Amino acid sequence: MKRSGFATVPAEPHYWLADARAQACLVEGNGLGQPDREGLVRLDLEIRDGRIARLAPLGSAPAGAVDLRGGQVWPGFVDIHTHLDKGHIWPRSPNPDGSFMGAIDTVVRDRVARWHAEDVRARMEFGLHCAWAQGTVAIRTHLDSHPPQADITWPVLKQVREAWAGRIDLQGSANMPMDFYATPHGTHVADLVAEAGGILGTVTRLNGEGHEALPPQFLELLEHIFRLAMDRGLNMDLHVDESGDRGARALIEVARTAERLGFKGRLQCGHCCSLALQPDDFIAATLKAVADAGITVVSLPMCNMYLQGRTQGRTPRWRGVTVLHEMKAAGVPVSIASDNCRDPFYAYGDHDMLEVMTQATRIAQLDHPIGDWPRAFTSVPASVMGLGERGRLKAGAPADLVLLSARFMSEMLSRSQADRIVLRAGKAIDTSLPDYRQLDQLVGAAP
Repeated sequence: MKRSGFATVPAEPHYWLADARAQACLVEGNGLGQPDREGLVRLDLEIRDGRIARLAPLGSAPAGAVDLRGGQVWPGFVDIHTHLDKGHIWPRSPNPDGSFMGAIDTVVRDRVARWHAEDVRARMEFGLHCAWAQGTVAIRTHLDSHPPQADITWPVLKQVREAWAGRIDLQGSANMPMDFYATPHGTHVADLVAEAGGILGTVTRLNGEGHEALPPQFLELLEHIFRLAMDRGLNMDLHVDESGDRGARALIEVARTAERLGFKGRLQCGHCCSLALQPDDFIAATLKAVADAGITVVSLPMCNMYLQGRTQGRTPRWRGVTVLHEMKAAGVPVSIASDNCRDPFYAYGDHDMLEVMTQATRIAQLDHPIGDWPRAFTSVPASVMGLGERGRLKAGAPADLVLLSARFMSEMLSRSQADRIVLRAGKAIDTSLPDYRQLDQLVGAAP
């Protein structure tokens, strides 16, 4: 028996979790009765040989079961938009003013001077250890692929992905401004991505510029990137309209281009901040085009709120997030993810999807009712990543679970769940977080 968090989980291959609560929208084929007003159902779970053997009505567990006393059980979280290659450089390269352009300039200087293979790998591994200990089972990371960084970072991704196989499912997506793709380096990056089994990505802006009015060559560049992906059978993941500039209207053009070219891969667009500031008729037209093109959207509320609307000496007037409720109502699948951690784009963060869920619920009012918003942190991003068994509670799925002492969503969203139990293949893991001192030789110890 191993004491971990608020309960004692046996090391045996077969045991039961009794008196649990789970979000009904994450339980497949449950037959467990009506959920409560927070969407929670009561159940017992049988764990056998590292998998969920059975989801059973409350009271089914035999004597000797692990008593969760009404605490919650969640599938492992899926973080579909991160930047592990940038992570934790804040101590050595802080953003001077907290702005978007300040972040771009600072990252460029740091990348050129310091992103050798050992540096990138150590910081990526640190982020993965944080995510692992806090219950994340799958991550998609964007990778700066500017020359010559692409030839450093993509081999590191493959090494790290292999080292973490069986613990965290890791995907990589290329990340660089659109105009780089018009050069021979763009073709080289597309080939690197294809060879690594990655995703082709871009930011809908030019090098050194922000997300503002679309440049004259925008549509030509966008189609070229689509064709690079189509020729190689690659999925795509784009950073879109990450500003409060009403001239930033790339999202609708991405959707129209995907439709016109008959793009058949999975296509995700992240941020889409400026859409929240557009007229209602343009929002409606954009969402229809996005839904028709089969595009999914990921929102990054913590980072967006940190960067957007920031002017020294002036209180921000908006939260920076996109129209999440309207997107879901229009049939657009929505994920919510962590984005940057302790780098110039976001000075904070700990690769903790429970924190992301808590903050996103507050920032974007994903409550009253909570409805099926829990899917945005679990089953929706798992589907986008092509990970069918992830993000759900179902018989036969791996017992990669997060157990919480919180009985209700109000309890979970009000207090840090530091005593959480993280199960991998049914066994409780060590949830100790890595010490920041591990990175001191690379990033420094103090501001």
